Amino acid sequence: MHHNLHSLTICTLLFLRKDDHVLLGLKKRGFGVDKYNGIGGKVNPGELIEEAAIRECEEEIDVTPLDISQVAIIQFFQVPWKDTQVDTEVHVYECTHWTGEPKESEEMEPQWFAIKDVPYNQMWDDDQYWLPRVLAGEHLRAEFIFDDQAKVIKQTITNI
Repeated sequence: MHHNLHSLTICTLLFLRKDDHVLLGLKKRGFGVDKYNGIGGKVNPGELIEEAAIRECEEEIDVTPLDISQVAIIQFFQVPWKDTQVDTEVHVYECTHWTGEPKESEEMEPQWFAIKDVPYNQMWDDDQYWLPRVLAGEHLRAEFIFDDQAKVIKQTITNI
């Protein structure tokens, strides 16, 4: 099922955690507009993945994470496969200590949610399958195959 013809784009996703709450960002423009997600984006050439996770937090919500721990690695593929497609590998982190207070940017409007109230119906389709497990303390490796409507048609999730 893996396509070896092209490379995976490496991205980061970071979730700030406070007591039984998690910070999500409402994407205001571009890819994933009007969806809630963690904070993150693409890793730049020559940049360490952890550095990218911290930089994206600084750019999108004006917060500098002080302790980040990796909680998941997720690969996303789409079928039917197209030449234009960008398959991605997302490195997911959580963070409990940071400097600064989350602020809205042109791209992202941050909002705290109780973990029991995370708005999965306003998130990417895959989040409902893996994010509750990460928020409950599991460490995961996962693979999701999407159709062209961004619906999950196949998934594999394992604990690491």
